[in-house]
Amino acid sequence: MPVSRAERVERRRSKLRAAGLRPVQIWVPNMEAPGFAEECRRQSRLIRESETDVSGAEDAAWEAASQDAITSYHD
Repeated sequence: MPVSRAERVERRRSKLRAAGLRPVQIWVPNMEAPGFAEECRRQSRLIRESETDVSGAEDAAWEAASQDAITSYHD
């Protein structure tokens, strides 16, 4: 007799719990929300304006990666 989807899911979850894991729910920003890209740019500008000699290279790398992620998401 075929196993239902619910049974497969429960079996998988039981195995994960037995391995010491537990399910969690997290909320993340909606990248499709109006204003999301502009808020990313605003925060990037704040970072750029707060750069020091020590943090400049690290901040620039983060900003570039963030902008690439936004661009590739919407392409």
